[in-house]
Amino acid sequence: MTAFTFLHAADLHLGSPFLGLSLKDEELARRMASAGRDAFHAMVEAAIAKKVAFVVIAGDIYDGEWKDASIGLFFNREVARLDRAGIRVFLVKGNHDAESVVTKSVTLPGSVSEFPSRVPASFRLDELKVVLHGRSFPDRVVAENYALTYPAAQPGWFNIGVLHSSCTGRPPHAPYAPCTLQDLATRGYQYWALGHVHAHEILSQDPYVVYPGNIQGRSIRETGAKGVVLVDVVDGAVTGLRRLILDKARLALVPVDLGGVESVEAALGRIEEALREPVRQAEGRLLLARIELVGETTLHRRLAAERQMLRDEVQAAAHRLHEDTFIEDLVMRTSEPRSLVETGRVETGLLDPAALIAGLEADAGLRAEAQALLGQIAGRLPASVADGSPPLADELDTLLREATALVLGRLTLEDS
Repeated sequence: MTAFTFLHAADLHLGSPFLGLSLKDEELARRMASAGRDAFHAMVEAAIAKKVAFVVIAGDIYDGEWKDASIGLFFNREVARLDRAGIRVFLVKGNHDAESVVTKSVTLPGSVSEFPSRVPASFRLDELKVVLHGRSFPDRVVAENYALTYPAAQPGWFNIGVLHSSCTGRPPHAPYAPCTLQDLATRGYQYWALGHVHAHEILSQDPYVVYPGNIQGRSIRETGAKGVVLVDVVDGAVTGLRRLILDKARLALVPVDLGGVESVEAALGRIEEALREPVRQAEGRLLLARIELVGETTLHRRLAAERQMLRDEVQAAAHRLHEDTFIEDLVMRTSEPRSLVETGRVETGLLDPAALIAGLEADAGLRAEAQALLGQIAGRLPASVADGSPPLADELDTLLREATALVLGRLTLEDS
């Protein structure tokens, strides 16, 4: 009987900063930047401890061109540990570390095998009767259906396809090397080791088609546990998949409904209560949480006007729950109670500022000008900042809503 376990990883994005504009704390930014490296180090530790037969990395080892050789030297140091433990590594390049994107390199151990980009290649492990097929990205954008270029399965062997692909489409991920599950099935492989999509997903069990997800969340939208997949194989068939969680920092989006809340103290109580479950799930890890306040409340204007005070109090509540819990951002999406709006009881003074602002919001010319300005701002931002986020110009209504609440809230406070 032939039995072994291999490790399937993807989307390491080594060298990636935390993507977003809201994280201004330099120490937090540093910790988030190192979290990806720490997770990869933990992956290597686990691979050695569990005596895996080999490691497969399905693309995007790096986040882009190196600023210097430090990130390449780090990767080399870690795979050299695998080499000394007798563990081979097989990898493809994806859109973030395509041949034309990452042009610098360091010499890796001979036990690291990289699939070429011009045509697919196959690597054999005779002692295990395993053959791996793969093809790297030559450029950031690959529109070709790579799966159809892969060779047919080698009969009597355990065949693994290593592919960086969006498969049938996984928004917001770009549709690179698209293919269907049927395309993959026609190759006759027993396992497809996919990369590119940052969420863990098992697309099929016959054959196995698996995204392990990335090993560390790198933007506030990449929430939940992150890691790799351990694949157990006995006599040429997959007998088990086990997810190995490796992330060193956890990210959470926390919606809080303030509907009916009439005091700041009550609002803070709801927020603290909503944070308890994400803190529990983080299991002692560094936790960055984005709080999104929703619902109809008479506090709508006050919360907007006193946003910094509220954020400070929310951070204090977070630290009461766990010392390593931090508020990444506080998003205000509350609204005035409809009953007050309909009766006109939210007006201030002789003129109704809310009505004046609403008139400006409805002005098509002003909206077009504002969207153009937002587009210009977005164009000056690094591409990585918006990775996986909606275009800034599409957020106009959200920005207008927040600005309206802020202005009206401060007017209300001045009149009180």
